[in-house]
Amino acid sequence: MTDKIIRGAGGPPPTPPTPTRAPDTLNSRQFASIQDLISEGEIEGFATPSKAGLTKGTTAYNNAALKDIFLNDTPILDASANNTNPQAEKFNFQNVGFTPRFGTSNQTHVPGIEGSQSTTTVNSTPTNPLGTVSSGEANAVTRQITNTAVDAAKVTITFPQLQKATDEGDLLGSSVNLKIQVQYNGGGFTDVINDTITGRTADAYQKEYRVSFTGSFPVDIRVVRLTIDSSSTQLVDAFTWTSISEIVDDKQTYPNSAYTNLRIDSEQFSSIPKRAFRIRGVKVRIPAANGGLTPTVVSNQTIADSLGLGTCSSFGFIHYPENYIFNGTMTAAQWCSDPAMILLDLLTTERYGFGTHITDANLDLFSFVAASRYSTGDKGGSKLISDGFGSNEPRFSCNVNIQGSTEAFDLINELAGVMRCFPIWSEGSVTITQDRPTDPSYLFSLANVGEGGFSYSGSSLKQRHTVISVSYFNMDSREIDYEVVEDTSAQNKLGIIKKDVKAFATTSRGQAQRLGKAILFSEQQETEVVSFTTSIEAGAIVRPGSVISINDPVRGGERRSGRIKSATTTAITVDNVKDLDTFTGTNKKCSVILPDGSVETKNILSVTSGVISLDSALSATPNVNSIWLVQSSTLEAQTYRVITVEEQDGINFAITALTYLDGKYNNIEQGISLPARNISLLNEPKDPPANLQASERIVVINALAVTKLILSWVSVTGVSQYLVQYRFNNTNWVSEIVFRPDFELLNTEAGTYEFKVFSYNAALKLSATSTNLTFNAVGKTDPPRNVQNLSMEPITNKLVRLRWTKAVDPDVLHGGRVYVRHSNLTDGSGTFQNSVDLVTALAGNTTDVVVPSLEGEYILKFQDDQGNFSKGEASVIQDLPDLIDTQVIINGSDTREDLTTPPFQGTKTNTTFSTQTQALQLTDPSVVKTGTYIQDDGNPTGSGVAGTVITITSTSHGIAVGERLKFNFTGGQAVTSEYTVISVPNANTLTLTSPNSVATNGNVSIDRGLRGEYAFNDIEDLGAVFSLDLKRVINSVGFIIGTDIETIIPSGSFWDDYATNGNFDGLAADEANCQIQVATSQTASGSFGAFNNFANGTFKGRRFKFKLILETTNIAQNMDVQQAGFTAEFQSRTEQNYQTGSGTSTAPQQSGTSAKTVTFGTPFFVGTSSLGGLRAFMPSIGITIENAQSGDFFTISQPQDSNAGKQFTISIKNGSSFVDRSFTFSAVGYGKGG
Repeated sequence: MTDKIIRGAGGPPPTPPTPTRAPDTLNSRQFASIQDLISEGEIEGFATPSKAGLTKGTTAYNNAALKDIFLNDTPILDASANNTNPQAEKFNFQNVGFTPRFGTSNQTHVPGIEGSQSTTTVNSTPTNPLGTVSSGEANAVTRQITNTAVDAAKVTITFPQLQKATDEGDLLGSSVNLKIQVQYNGGGFTDVINDTITGRTADAYQKEYRVSFTGSFPVDIRVVRLTIDSSSTQLVDAFTWTSISEIVDDKQTYPNSAYTNLRIDSEQFSSIPKRAFRIRGVKVRIPAANGGLTPTVVSNQTIADSLGLGTCSSFGFIHYPENYIFNGTMTAAQWCSDPAMILLDLLTTERYGFGTHITDANLDLFSFVAASRYSTGDKGGSKLISDGFGSNEPRFSCNVNIQGSTEAFDLINELAGVMRCFPIWSEGSVTITQDRPTDPSYLFSLANVGEGGFSYSGSSLKQRHTVISVSYFNMDSREIDYEVVEDTSAQNKLGIIKKDVKAFATTSRGQAQRLGKAILFSEQQETEVVSFTTSIEAGAIVRPGSVISINDPVRGGERRSGRIKSATTTAITVDNVKDLDTFTGTNKKCSVILPDGSVETKNILSVTSGVISLDSALSATPNVNSIWLVQSSTLEAQTYRVITVEEQDGINFAITALTYLDGKYNNIEQGISLPARNISLLNEPKDPPANLQASERIVVINALAVTKLILSWVSVTGVSQYLVQYRFNNTNWVSEIVFRPDFELLNTEAGTYEFKVFSYNAALKLSATSTNLTFNAVGKTDPPRNVQNLSMEPITNKLVRLRWTKAVDPDVLHGGRVYVRHSNLTDGSGTFQNSVDLVTALAGNTTDVVVPSLEGEYILKFQDDQGNFSKGEASVIQDLPDLIDTQVIINGSDTREDLTTPPFQGTKTNTTFSTQTQALQLTDPSVVKTGTYIQDDGNPTGSGVAGTVITITSTSHGIAVGERLKFNFTGGQAVTSEYTVISVPNANTLTLTSPNSVATNGNVSIDRGLRGEYAFNDIEDLGAVFSLDLKRVINSVGFIIGTDIETIIPSGSFWDDYATNGNFDGLAADEANCQIQVATSQTASGSFGAFNNFANGTFKGRRFKFKLILETTNIAQNMDVQQAGFTAEFQSRTEQNYQTGSGTSTAPQQSGTSAKTVTFGTPFFVGTSSLGGLRAFMPSIGITIENAQSGDFFTISQPQDSNAGKQFTISIKNGSSFVDRSFTFSAVGYGKGG
């Protein structure tokens, strides 16, 4: 058997892999330390750890605090992170060092803040040839520090390179382990730092280590290499101890100042970041325990749960046990957000407050504690209130950062305002009075006030707002947020009147909402102010903020108060028994003023012969001549809160007080309706009012003119309320209660209104019958009044100013227009219908306008915002004299498009020539678009929320933004009127702004006029560029579409009304208009510029073309353009001596010894073949020879070619020879070439 050998065929060697180069991951870094002063005085600390009940100084506390520190508005640690052991990915910033100080008087300094340092070069390399610890320590580098003032040392090591090369060409990283040891006073080395540097660097990499000293000197520092030395040239990992710095720390403790120290990695920030801190601030004193009952600051939910307070949305309030009585003692300071305690701290603290001027002895501490208890909530501060969003919170909290100095008065009032208080300085003491439920503390009647009795006044409607926007600081977003509170019932009466309010020191949305409700309530309900004078016995006791009871028989109908004739503790004998005989009702009570000035109230057992028997004894016997007051369910006393008490002459005091409603607080916080309060016995059934009258007017609301119907009547004695019932065009009756002898309806329409007015008595019982009235309203259908006092004054020969008296109709002034038209007729027969617009319609409040000076009649009318024109017209006629210094080159009769055969041969767009009227007309102006509409707040459309955005859907409507059109709404409550289109989102939708706010929908039809154009048949060419004066010739007559007789009787017939007014039915066709426009070109064949309206003006160009714009804004109106043309003329012009485009030479010229050609500075117009004929208007030239000799003469010749009008030739001779003479010239011609 033969062996077979198999051999390979061979081939190319394999391609080696591409070497790998590990990234250079080691970079030297720097750190910045930032100290921020947070607060003066000791603070509670950071919000998150404090709320969680963590202990200061622990790792968990410091980690949680990082959630409250924001760098460039981003927290260092995410809020969801674990406080004890947060995961690395929860840190938004890495390597951030944090050390807090909370403002205690004995706080220590922050270690690690370098005050000074001294650096010494080392430049030694630790080695470890064996790779063991002992080998490393044996070959370590050691340095000693003997300066006992040094607090720490900074060790700097340097790796020239750290990388490993492989046989395959790869460059990889490596790791080196090292440690730093410290020995104190020869006591042996201990490890303080053990670090491993891992990565790759091809250039020098430095790292610093801080070693803080804790033992005695001298101190030895040793750097030990733990990784075995490299024995290969492919591994480079040696490092050098480069330098050592001796550091003396800054040991400032900043006692009583809270601050933080942050150490940040410069690698993460391009500049020092913006810092913000969420803290629980300054600790303040709170009321001390008394009788085993202790006020407690509720700082977290755990404490709230232990007190049975339910789920809380904010903390820092003081919980008072239900039966707690303050004994005048304050306890140790602790953090809280109670505004009363914060104000008290500010007033008494010397470091940052007014403590150098005010002590507890100068303060009514009891008033501060009372305010604090009400700020917490109800039942003396033992129960919270609802925040309106499902949780509970204190009524008032104060969370504010006061950073700068401010006026003491302003700051005290701002802090007091947080809890609806105002401070009072009286008799050397500061007290605060608070707007909270309060019993009356004094009684007033005609028995203890001045001769003037009680004077009442109400606030102006202009001072009442219906929307309050409250700004407050949102702690979640850390930005200013807004809470909007609205009074919809007040908006229906007064409209939207907004007030912006800044909620000082407020971070609660619920508190901001209650503030807005309180302001609205005060402005709408607490509107009455009572003023009176009283004697010193009352004036010395009553203080601002006190609640007082008033019995005014003028208002109440009976006397229920007076002076005490005699008294015991159970029986009061009154000074006058008048009206006590009719003292009926339930819940009878008697109030008296006791000798100490206080008011005490008891139930009444009986009233007999002027003696009031009480059901229980008073605490003291009232003095004779003291004040008594009785009330029952049928007649209650009026209550007011005192605003001011002013001493007048040492004996009398003037008091003003504002309406006080004890149901106010439940209304604001719980939405409970105000309880009825009977303050008058004027409750017999009343007669209905007499002399019922109605009037209609147009008023301005939010810059819009709206119709208002005013119903008025003679007030009925003793009646303060009326019921008005009304209906429109037999629809359902609507009822409204009014408190004045008048009633107003806004946005009324034309039609029949029926009214019934009833009177209410004091018991709110209606009169048995009503007074009725039917009123036919015209709405906005009445035309505006005519233009008055129209006058004209010339400005130049081309311009005049028209002036007139300002319109008086609101619907003209707001949304209306002034139309200025012109007729070329000078015989006074011009009308608004047979004239055309001279300028674009002006705003309705305009009183003058500058217009071209034209021969004919200027005619003006007002138009209201519904499109109604004034019935009459104002006009002024101008008959201009013929100007002798002009040259007409195109006569109006030559350019009249109506005089061509056939008439109007130009290009027509949406226009047509009527053979019946022999005039140009719009093709079909009757364009009506239909569709549907939705009115709401527009966010989004169809939201069902009341608003002023009307969204219309109409297929391919073709309407543009800014068009003002008539919108006819059917169904729903949208108001039919003229509107300006606000936006056009797409081809099928558009939006309007309504004058009223509703949520409604229905159908709509849109009246939209038509626009047409007519381009003149000829283009005029001047042969060169000249400035040309143009005057229009135009006569247009509007007419009403559909009047058959008008469509068959041509202009110029014996039917004068049609010839002048275009109608036979008496209706004015005044919404159709025609304008003439011109466009110019500077070249013989180039493009034309844009068209411009003109009436009388100067235009520069070579070629001119013209067109008519026919337009109607009323689909029922068209027009007959009977005349259309223009007149063109040049002004006469003189040119003297030698002229150029840049100047004039006044020196004579020399003729020379041959014929001399003189070129004009600017060419004259000399005519064209189609305009007057070639060289028909050659300039006239005059010559003056200044040094003429006997026998001298001259000849002038003008070119007959293209230089005509540009130059002339002069020859001066004596006999047959040319002579050189000095001469000047004067050329008179027309036009100025350009």
